[in-house]
Amino acid sequence: MPTAVIDGISTRYDIAGSGPPLLMFSPGGFDSTLESWRTVGIYRRLGLLGHLTKSYTCITFDRRESGQSGGRVERLSWDGYVRQGRGLLDHLGIDQAHLMGGCVGCSTVAAFGVAHPERVLSMVLFSPAGGVRYRLKQHARFVRHLAYAEEHGLEQVAALVRGSDRGFTADPRVGPWASVIRTDPAFAAAYARGDADRYRVAVSGTARLLFDRDTVPGPEPEDLLRLGLPALIVPGQDQSHAPSAARYLQECLPRAQYWDVPVGEQTEQTAPARILQFLDGV
Repeated sequence: MPTAVIDGISTRYDIAGSGPPLLMFSPGGFDSTLESWRTVGIYRRLGLLGHLTKSYTCITFDRRESGQSGGRVERLSWDGYVRQGRGLLDHLGIDQAHLMGGCVGCSTVAAFGVAHPERVLSMVLFSPAGGVRYRLKQHARFVRHLAYAEEHGLEQVAALVRGSDRGFTADPRVGPWASVIRTDPAFAAAYARGDADRYRVAVSGTARLLFDRDTVPGPEPEDLLRLGLPALIVPGQDQSHAPSAARYLQECLPRAQYWDVPVGEQTEQTAPARILQFLDGV
């Protein structure tokens, strides 16, 4: 698959289908790869890509620090994820696109809309990640990683990563840069030699910045309230995708359509059709 260097970081992406561009921010937490649209949870069941590519040019990609994309040891932020998406549109010569996020990808879509509304035709926010249990789970994951790194050192973290195929979501000990350690030997060597104090600041700062509230993380609610972009919100219903998170976005986005359908009734027959109805009507 093709790659583009964005903000100094390699991004693996794929383009499928034809029609207006739809930039898709993957589900999967810290393992947000372009394959996640076909392999993760509800997205596997719904077959969204197969339906959306019939009417739209779907642009999927590995989020930085995921899959085959590169990364950089620094405090991770929603702004950084937005820069990756914007840079990919620039690389492809696309001025405006529809945006779609799944799970944690919804936070980046919302942040992108706030930062660059002139480049966004609409937003689809499918099963947004959020809720108090989601925040607690994320902070616990970073705490466990830092504890392992401080006890064993970054060289041992890198060795643990190379001896496993598990990501940060499945095994917090490996940390959020696990995939880059596996795919980039030069990065892995530099990571192992990294300064422990600077690393601790980057990791703890990432947890505090990314997961700072008990609802959908990302842009401030006051910025969402002023955002005039059309949006479709599809709720989730578990500890990482609380219904309250979707309702929060409904409350904050003035032009939101809320598809009030339980997850069990979101099927391959109903969900793609509802998304296409929204996109076609923008």
